[in-house]
Amino acid sequence: MKVLIAGGGTGGHLFPGLALAEEFKRRDEGTEVLFVGTEHGIEAKIIPREGYPISFLRAEGFVGLSPSRKLKAAAKVILSVMDSYKILRSVRPDIVIGVGGYASGAIVLIAGLKSIPTMVHEQNSVPGLTNKILGKFVKSVCVTYPESISSFPHGKTSLTGNPIRSKILKGDRDAACRLFSLDRDMFTVFIFGGSSGARSINRTMVDALNHLTDLKENIQFLHQTGDRDYENIREAYRKAGVKGTIAPFIYQMAEAYAAADIVISRAGATTLAEVTALGKPVILIPYPFAAGRHQEYNAMKLREMGAAQMIGDSEMRGETLAGSIRELYRNRPLREEMIRASRGLGKPDACSRIVDIALSLVKGNRNVRKV
Repeated sequence: MKVLIAGGGTGGHLFPGLALAEEFKRRDEGTEVLFVGTEHGIEAKIIPREGYPISFLRAEGFVGLSPSRKLKAAAKVILSVMDSYKILRSVRPDIVIGVGGYASGAIVLIAGLKSIPTMVHEQNSVPGLTNKILGKFVKSVCVTYPESISSFPHGKTSLTGNPIRSKILKGDRDAACRLFSLDRDMFTVFIFGGSSGARSINRTMVDALNHLTDLKENIQFLHQTGDRDYENIREAYRKAGVKGTIAPFIYQMAEAYAAADIVISRAGATTLAEVTALGKPVILIPYPFAAGRHQEYNAMKLREMGAAQMIGDSEMRGETLAGSIRELYRNRPLREEMIRASRGLGKPDACSRIVDIALSLVKGNRNVRKV
């Protein structure tokens, strides 16, 4: 069987696709999985590292662009259609799955028009534009949150949760602390602002260190900064005399989570799927410019359920963030309550559910061909 997974641009779209690829291969090692994305998306760097082939479309998003850039992006739609036809003729997939992002638009739509089984997965509580459009044409839609069901056609939409890679659940704290040169017995705070880092989180965390000087011997940090801020943030930690490991990007997320007592992050859907499956106490700082404010809604849901604390990006102050860190460090019963609430929201079987639906579409299409 041949599976084509299209989408990316950010880790929030890409990593669910990788989780699905892993599940397809787990069920049948002979399954061929091909990814489709763009050369300037995170998938161009991650997918080859994971060992899967990838083809590129000439596509660009529209959201947040200037009028001139939007015209350029519109022109690329024609090119992405041409690229999509070429890829589909070459690969001849049994199913095409869109995982969000503009790179999935043309190829999923054209696959559907060519009677190839198609489906999309929506990670966020507020669906993205590409998936909202594709939802009208694909055979099946899988969603993470009940709130997004109404955005898609009734009868072909399933509440599955957000798929996560199985290795995320298999991290070992001892191995993780050796990998990141951390002290096994120290309280560890894992900070990351998404696959490209988050400048406001980075800067606020540096300021927060000034309000945690009395805990320097008790708390250590693992901080993914992104490439832009890496040198400056690393130097800030050094000057503050704080223990920890600073990295521009962390590939070994399973180990990073395993080392963490608490997590500080944006509120992307993939991150939330991972922290809830693991039951990690988390301080969420939603990205304020996410489409439809979906990160804010994602974070509010976890906060309401007692699984997370939330700080608005506009409310970010070093003292505020330090106060949240200090509270979670000192209040073990609160952390334990958050762990229980978080695990109650997690759906570690989401990947299996989605692949079951995909295989049923493939089987149904083959039966139709036989008739």
